[in-house]
This record gives sequence, C-alpha cells and structure tokens, in this order.
Amino acid sequence: MKTTLPPAALRRRALLFASAALAAAPGRVFAQAPFPSKPITLWVPWAAGGATDISLRVLAELAGAHLGQRVLIENRGGAGGTLAMPILQNAEPDGYTIAQIPQPVLRVPYTQKVLWDPVRDVTPIIQISGVTFGVLVPAASPFRKLEDLFAFARARPGQLSIATNGVGTTPHVVLEELFSRRGLKYIHVPYKGTSELTLAVETAQVMAGVNSTGFAPFVDGGQLRLLATFAAQRSRRWPTVPTLKELGFPIVAMSPWGLGGPRGLPPAIVTVLHDAFRKAMLDPVFVQEIAKYDQELDYRGPADYAAWLREEYARERRNVERMGLSRAVP
Repeated sequence: MKTTLPPAALRRRALLFASAALAAAPGRVFAQAPFPSKPITLWVPWAAGGATDISLRVLAELAGAHLGQRVLIENRGGAGGTLAMPILQNAEPDGYTIAQIPQPVLRVPYTQKVLWDPVRDVTPIIQISGVTFGVLVPAASPFRKLEDLFAFARARPGQLSIATNGVGTTPHVVLEELFSRRGLKYIHVPYKGTSELTLAVETAQVMAGVNSTGFAPFVDGGQLRLLATFAAQRSRRWPTVPTLKELGFPIVAMSPWGLGGPRGLPPAIVTVLHDAFRKAMLDPVFVQEIAKYDQELDYRGPADYAAWLREEYARERRNVERMGLSRAVP
C-alpha cells in the first residue's frame, strides 16, 4: 500500500537528500568564517573600577585593534576572583569567551567545594603580568609599621579589622599565616575588588587592608600609608618600605596572572588570541598603564603558561594543607 507523506515531511526529506548530496560531492570545500568574525568577551573576575579592571580594559582595546574585532569587558566580581571560572567551564570553545585567570583560582578548589578545575577546564592563552601586594593603613592611622598591627591585636583581641579582596585570595592567605604564626586574631573583612577596598581603608571603615597595587596612586597621593610589601625585593617606587621577607617572614607573593579560554580551545584560535594579546601587552600604552600600579610584564606563552599553572596548582595544595586551611579533598 502506497503511503503519502504530508507536505512538511516531504520538504524535510528533500532537504536531507540535498544535504547528503552536497556532503558527498567530491572536491567541494566549504569556507568557514575566519576567526574572529564577531566581538570577543573578556571576563574580569573583579569589580569595575579597580586597577586590574582598568588595566584589562586598556589591554582589550589594544588587542582588539590587532584582532580586527572589539574585545568587550564583562565584570563578575566576588568569591575571591573565581566567578569567571563557571563561565569558562560552560562556554563553547570557539574563542569568543575568554577570562582573566588570577591566582585564587589555583587555591580555592582546596579550600572550598567547587565544580570546576583550573587545569582541566582552562585552555591557557598567555601570561601577562604579576602584582605587588602590600599592607595599608589610612594616612592618619597610628600604625607606623607592621609590628604595630600585631601589638594592637595582642592588646585588644578581636578588635583589629583588616580588609582583603576576598576569602581565599593571596592577601587573605598571607594574613592568616602572619597572624596564626603569632597566635593572634583579627576581623577579616572581604571586598569584591580594589576600588571598594581602597575606599574602605582610606575612610577608616576598616583599620587596615591588604591588596594588590591598585592602591599605588593613593599611597603616592598621601591618602594611604604602606607598611610592607610581599615582593622578593623592595619596590623601586617605595624604596623605604620593607618586604615581609626583610621583616622575618619567609613569604614572597606576586600572583602572576594571564588569560585563558574554555577547555578544548583549538590551537589555531589560541595562536590568534596569543599573538594579538602579546602585541597588546608589549604596547607602551599598556606598559605605562600597569606601571601606575607598580607592575611589570611577566610573559609566558601557551605551553609555558600551561606548565606553570599545573605546577602552581600542585604547590597551592601543599601551601593550603600546611596552613591548615584545606577542606577534605580527594
């Protein structure tokens, strides 16, 4: 018995046959749109207005000129700089979604339960710079040196308030080590980003703060006092400020950062992005921008950056366990 298909079914069958015929046609090549053919979104896991956000906006504009497409900044601050990770984990590996990869993403999986993995779920593109961290107080504060904070915490337990840019960030982890070594307590006040934290310290909403050098203009302008830095050597910008190492703490923290894409990003797309952002980071405009915050270039290409991320991820586990901050991890 002959069956008559409805018109819609006939049209679908005709399309299927046509598609199959095209696919089977010998020598036929279908051109794909070159990458990038539309704007790229760069996720910044910090609040807008801070030093990292401003620097990345400059970098994005410069890179966009080399890519021939705009690089759009989207902010998702909070959770210690890790909120771009779920976005990368769920993004298509087509090069149109990338993110800054800050140091906390290598630490937080050992201190909190998260669904993403900083090695498994990231395709490294390029490492760009690192930051200098410092301990800050308002200009009018009676605290003149780091030891003054310890003395206050010892004399008035539970009254010293110190701000950082989030739970599990490098400033928070270093603070825990500094105070726990002396059996002292402090009140931890986390903020979403540098701009909020700097304002809180400047206006004495908190007694001290620890953050990256987005605070530099405020120190130079006399609104904040810098008590110590976390670098390996004294800053050329503030040569009278001691390092933690000089003060007897074997701590050096620079938190290198770079850019990454979703897992499975094709090598050809990685190369396009890397080349554009490398040109952008070497541009004098960007170099001058990060110099405002006492930062320098710290370049690694995709392979070296991937190796560094793996090594640093393993090292962070040892650090967290040594400091007693780890959750139960497999």
